Amino acid sequence: MGQAWCSFLPLSKAMPFRLRLRHSDRISSRSGKRRQRGERVFANLAVGEQRVLSDKRWVWGRRVYVVATRLEDGELLILATGHRPQSALADYRLRWGIETLFAALKTRGFNLESTHFRHAERLSTLIALLALAFCWAMLTGLWQHQQHPIPLKTHERRAKSLFRYGCDFLRRTFCDLALRRAEFNQALHLLSLY
Repeated sequence: MGQAWCSFLPLSKAMPFRLRLRHSDRISSRSGKRRQRGERVFANLAVGEQRVLSDKRWVWGRRVYVVATRLEDGELLILATGHRPQSALADYRLRWGIETLFAALKTRGFNLESTHFRHAERLSTLIALLALAFCWAMLTGLWQHQQHPIPLKTHERRAKSLFRYGCDFLRRTFCDLALRRAEFNQALHLLSLY
């Protein structure tokens, strides 16, 4: 994280990047003479508003473009990028779908790393099967959420992800298949819709 991580990466045009900054990271003024914490630079940003700072700024010992937005929950999202700052937030948004998949494949779901597979063909087959299982769990979670909405916590976020909701439902169904045959068939039908 920070300058050490940034120095490790080959930050060139050949390797585009979108790195999230902490609110406490210091961003230089246009002239480079003053530095302020990111939360102060973007303090007056309204919810849903985006801003790209003019010109490159010094952050973590590198000159980068800095872009920020205020999320719906009021949290400030600040990114550093080496190119195309206008598309940085949209690009970063795509990353969360990948993060969700990785989390589901690993510790928050299928524990892929516990297999210790080394053979490429076996690993490839397993990942393909887990991708299908992930899609099934997501579709099932969405279906269940439409029938029985996931409760919200005090911070207004769902108590469970759609993936977890669907995965838990499928697990319960598989564990008691004799009594839950109809629910299993409904969940199985979801796969044929897509």
